[in-house]
Amino acid sequence: MIAVRISLLGMLGISLLGMLALAACTPPPQSREFPRITFAHLPPITLEVGRVEVRNGYRSPVEAPNVEHRFPVSPAAAALEWGRSRFRAAGGSGEARITLRQASVVEVPLARTGGVAGLFRIDQSERYDAVLDVKMEIVGADGQVRATVESVAKRSRTVSESISAHGREEAWFEMTEALMADVDRSLEAQVREHFEAWLRER
Repeated sequence: MIAVRISLLGMLGISLLGMLALAACTPPPQSREFPRITFAHLPPITLEVGRVEVRNGYRSPVEAPNVEHRFPVSPAAAALEWGRSRFRAAGGSGEARITLRQASVVEVPLARTGGVAGLFRIDQSERYDAVLDVKMEIVGADGQVRATVESVAKRSRTVSESISAHGREEAWFEMTEALMADVDRSLEAQVREHFEAWLRER
């Protein structure tokens, strides 16, 4: 009996060592590569100004509850790319100034089902609340603001407690795309209405 027990323990030990070795050889999950969010498919909007200046007025706390710094493409990076690619200076005096004022995403933990019921239910575990705030101004050569438009886009999304790391990154990427679509649609309409005197295509 003693010999049998020792043999069983030995087999268990060998199996455990094999599992540990396999785990050590298994590479960690690789972060998925996401494409840049570009606006090359949209025609640039040309303004009769000397230059287009894009400013980043937002500084991420880079700590919880903020998570925008963990996004595969942050809302701030996408907004700055949008400003640089969507607008062109045709020449003239003054400038078109684009300022990113906020590009935050806050993670909010959600209540989960407790007790035995929680074992059989998959809850939404976190909610992400995003705010993207962009202002545009036409500034004369004298430094005076001639016209201003702005857009504040807000998006919220929940994720399941069973979501994978890749799935969470995909949800974040989709949030950035949605925020940028909202801002682009809003500001283009406002620019065409309130910056009409500076539009080259008028």
